[in-house]
Amino acid sequence: MNTLIQAKVLKGFRDYLPNQEIKRALLIEKLTEAFRFYGFVPIDTPVLEYSEILLRKSEGETEKQVFRFEDNGGRDVALRFDLTVPFARFIASHKGELYFPFKRYHIAKVWRGEKPQAGRYREFMQCDFDSIGSDSPESDFEILSLMKKSLSILGVENITIRLSHRGIFNAFLKKLNLHEKSEDVLRSVDKLAKVGRDEVISQLEAISGSKETAQDILRFISGDSDFDACLKLMEEMSGATREADRLRSLRAMMIAAGIEKSFVLDPSITRGLDYYTGIVYETFLNDLPSIGSVCSGGRYDNLAGLYMKEEISGVGSSIGLDRLIAALEELGMGEEKKSFVDAIIFYLDAPLALEYQALAEKLRKENIAVEVFPEPKKINQQYNLAEKKGIPYGIIVKNEKDAKTGSYLLTLKNLETRESFESIGFEEALAILKK
Repeated sequence: MNTLIQAKVLKGFRDYLPNQEIKRALLIEKLTEAFRFYGFVPIDTPVLEYSEILLRKSEGETEKQVFRFEDNGGRDVALRFDLTVPFARFIASHKGELYFPFKRYHIAKVWRGEKPQAGRYREFMQCDFDSIGSDSPESDFEILSLMKKSLSILGVENITIRLSHRGIFNAFLKKLNLHEKSEDVLRSVDKLAKVGRDEVISQLEAISGSKETAQDILRFISGDSDFDACLKLMEEMSGATREADRLRSLRAMMIAAGIEKSFVLDPSITRGLDYYTGIVYETFLNDLPSIGSVCSGGRYDNLAGLYMKEEISGVGSSIGLDRLIAALEELGMGEEKKSFVDAIIFYLDAPLALEYQALAEKLRKENIAVEVFPEPKKINQQYNLAEKKGIPYGIIVKNEKDAKTGSYLLTLKNLETRESFESIGFEEALAILKK
């Protein structure tokens, strides 16, 4: 006797039932619409890359999170942990085939071996949009504007996008003689919201060797609630005037576009990944700040530098779809849909089987999504299936014809309200379905 294998899923991974996958598919459709509205085009890359490509000589946190192994050919490979690094390799591989500025979006799965928690899994969908080939403030602003637009098109308006500039922070650290330890400082600061002020001061004191220096760093990242006052303090403490002017330009564009209220200057936003060199940002839902950032990114002036000699500047952002969906569910937002079908044709009379198929095709030509129950069963069984699938209307083809048109008469039932439209013609049924 064969022993059955237990049907189980790896920790940090999960299956998606139709109602869950439909919700994700609808979000992707809306986001795709937003990206295309701004002139972005889709690309795709392999899920597996050579480890040296993904890790980019990186050490520490990033390397610990990568699913890395030796394949059957003895090659050192890894699953992509984000979509940005593969994009850099993509740019180097296809530079001669592309045009610049090149604006792309990429919606695909990535894998990270981190501890699973609410709204965070080891396998998840990321949604990236980047602009490569221009170092202008306008390119930065386009990404920021698209971030707001992307969430707005999903019905999420109450957000705060917190931004800063890695260049200003790096200049500040250089004044403190901590430039060589910038990565350690940045990673500590990036944990401020998670571990709290006291723990971050303790970490910074250990890194800098001075309590006063640690306090200066905390003063710098604390900033001011007023954008201009905060920027003035950052500029004074760092001496980074050119980078500060970039933020002023962005602020002016936000005001011109009428979206400035959604943006806050926050010097504590640094982004942990080491390839960011300019503006950085994270997006928070004001009604659910505990979920963390749902959309983040920044400017990386030479991300493809390890793969090609020519420097190409880029800026981009990434939406964590699964985290965003979890947040929308907790807030009671998002479209609930079990099926994409508008109506189902019940199978009640075998001699009318061909008429069922003909009617279904006729409705599809009118852009009505319809399916035919595949076999004759009791009507209650067919009703139950339709309700479980969330199909709004049921159609019964009556074994009698309209005297004028010669077409079979129909009964159309609203399966939610139980309202019934008896012995109607095709055109009347179509009008009801199109509403």
